[in-house]
Amino acid sequence: MECLRVELFDLPDEIFLMIFKKLENVEILYSLMDINMRFNQIVSDSIFTTQITLMKQSSSMELTSSLPNIVLDRFCLGILPKIHDNIKWLKLETLSMERILLAANNYSNLCQLDIFIMNKETDMHLFTGKLFDCYNHFNYLVVDRH
Repeated sequence: MECLRVELFDLPDEIFLMIFKKLENVEILYSLMDINMRFNQIVSDSIFTTQITLMKQSSSMELTSSLPNIVLDRFCLGILPKIHDNIKWLKLETLSMERILLAANNYSNLCQLDIFIMNKETDMHLFTGKLFDCYNHFNYLVVDRH
C-alpha cells in the first residue's frame, strides 16, 4: 500500500476559509498575517478585515480589557497599516484607543466606531481635541461605559 502524504498548505483556499470563519477576526489576522503570500491574500479579504474588535470582552459583554501589548504592537505596527482601508467597524476600549486610531494614516471606510469606556473619570478627555477631528464622517459612534 502506498503512503499518501498531504501537508497543510496542500489544502485549497476554500477549506482554509471554512476553518478561518470559525475563529475571531483578530485571532486570524494576528496569527496568520505575514506567514506567507497565500495566507496574506486570504486573511486580507473583507470577510476578516471589515469588522475588527481590538479588546477583550467577556461573553456577558460586562467586562472589557485591553489586549496584551505584544498583540497591540503587532496590530499597530504591522497589521492595521495594511488593512486600514478595509475596516468599516472598529471596536476598542479607551486605554489603547489613541494608539490604535493613530496606527494608520486614515481609516477611510470606517463607518462605525464602538468605544468602551474603561474609567469614566479619566477617559472623557479623550473625546475632546484633535484625535477625533479627522473622524467626522462616522455613521455611528457608540460609546459604552462598563
